[in-house]
Amino acid sequence: MKATGIVRRIDDLGRIVVPKEIRRTLRIREGDPLEIFTNREGEILLKKYSPVGELGEFASSYAEALAQSVEALVCITDRDYVIAAAGAGRKELEGEHLSKNVEELMEKRGTFATADVHSELPVLAKEWTSDHKGAVLSTITCNGDCQGSVIMLEKSGRSDALELLRVLTMSAANFLGKHMEQ
Repeated sequence: MKATGIVRRIDDLGRIVVPKEIRRTLRIREGDPLEIFTNREGEILLKKYSPVGELGEFASSYAEALAQSVEALVCITDRDYVIAAAGAGRKELEGEHLSKNVEELMEKRGTFATADVHSELPVLAKEWTSDHKGAVLSTITCNGDCQGSVIMLEKSGRSDALELLRVLTMSAANFLGKHMEQ
């Protein structure tokens, strides 16, 4: 654990303010759920909660099934990271931080497609090279809130291939959203 040197008091309602610098660094936004942990040493730990991250192995298996069906690179994300990836190039994506472009598209809630993935829909915050051309992103919503996305990338960039991926990502995102509502 890293000390920040910041000390805050608990108010009369039991609240404590997480400093703006920490919220910005950890990408914690207003309304984001935080999970609370305690340990035997009396420490209280806050962790950003990810409902999509809770899907774990299920998300990995689902991404793998989708990738095998359409020969695409499939990513299932929460609002910040790639939670599961399957297909050629998955190792470079799993666990990586999403780009601002992806985060902005998710906040718009919907499905977005492009035949130029590297300039219009860079998936990762860091530099990433691949021979994928087309990409489709569909937002996962649960109880009206954006929880993450399903992203499929393919190599041809053809409109017919993108249309198929558009239908599949929408279906996958809807399925995962409904699964989380249960």
